[in-house]
Amino acid sequence: MARWIRWRSWWWLSGWRWRWPRRVVWIRTGRGTSPAPSSCLAAEVPAASVRPVIAVDVGGTSIKAGVLGPDGRLGPVHRTSTPPAGPDGLAVVDAVEAIVRRLADELSDGSPSGVAPAGGPAGAPVAAGVVVGVVVPGIVDEAAGVAVHAENLGWRDVPLRSLLSERLGCPVAVGHDVRAGGMAEHRLGACRGERNAVFLPVGTGIAAALILDGRVFAGDGYAGELGHVDVGHDLPCACGGRGCLEAIASASAVTRRYALAAGAPVAGSREVAELVRRGDPAAVAVWDEALDALAYGLSMLVGVVAPAVVAIGGGLGESPDLVLRPLTDRLAERLTFQRLPRVVAAELGDRAGCVGAGLLAREPMP
Repeated sequence: MARWIRWRSWWWLSGWRWRWPRRVVWIRTGRGTSPAPSSCLAAEVPAASVRPVIAVDVGGTSIKAGVLGPDGRLGPVHRTSTPPAGPDGLAVVDAVEAIVRRLADELSDGSPSGVAPAGGPAGAPVAAGVVVGVVVPGIVDEAAGVAVHAENLGWRDVPLRSLLSERLGCPVAVGHDVRAGGMAEHRLGACRGERNAVFLPVGTGIAAALILDGRVFAGDGYAGELGHVDVGHDLPCACGGRGCLEAIASASAVTRRYALAAGAPVAGSREVAELVRRGDPAAVAVWDEALDALAYGLSMLVGVVAPAVVAIGGGLGESPDLVLRPLTDRLAERLTFQRLPRVVAAELGDRAGCVGAGLLAREPMP
């Protein structure tokens, strides 16, 4: 039987349709097989009243951006390298402004409904009718629009929302990359329909989006930092601590530790995974240690928030055959009476952050 669940200004009908107050947009997301990333939202009726969103996902190594259009489709994703941020973050702000202006110009050239031409020199307002969503790693105060701290980027207390909105001349929403990705996976992907779930991307770093009672829990911007839980080893972490989960189990840590063990560089965790499949002893040892640490960290999280589903994304999530069952087995060995969650692959891939940024920008802004 269908039931309506209120989510701020969104209404959701059993994972199939959303309705906004005062204007109606019906969007079918489907269930079962994973939707193609470029069509994870498919509008069934015209939705000209919904403004297009330029969605930006700032990562530790790259910036991804795309347009979540009025019909709910995420267009082609543009990528650029993330510059060294520095404490003030201005280099990243410059890069985000440049990619937003590029996409705004493309929107204007394509003359989409409701979008006026951008034009003008740098510093001029972008296309009228556009809103921007930007998500970043680290500690983020979404209410204030401030990037409080990000170890991988090196910035502190950067007022991203005010900086970008002043430069771009349009509304800008700022959020946390993993929590935004968790919102996207909850509404459209592997966690949809679950009241309690965890989205766990294992990439450059490790963080978790906690979906509790149907809502993404922010904890004043500090929730979900699973990557900096001490899991018992003595390896140093970029945060200044030792023993952090991220230092042994992130995709970047797996890559780095294999290169040290084998004495040969590798392109990334995907290459390490292929070596695991071939039975390379060093790769198998590094991979097993990463999974052991992940299971340890997850066992603590399961004991506290009891998720029904854990969706694994990021670089390690690209090798589900080497992650899902082995991680489930290790987790089961660590649990006693606690509920064993289903460990599944995230469905939206590396577009989850962009989709989440677009969804965030369509929420009511403070």
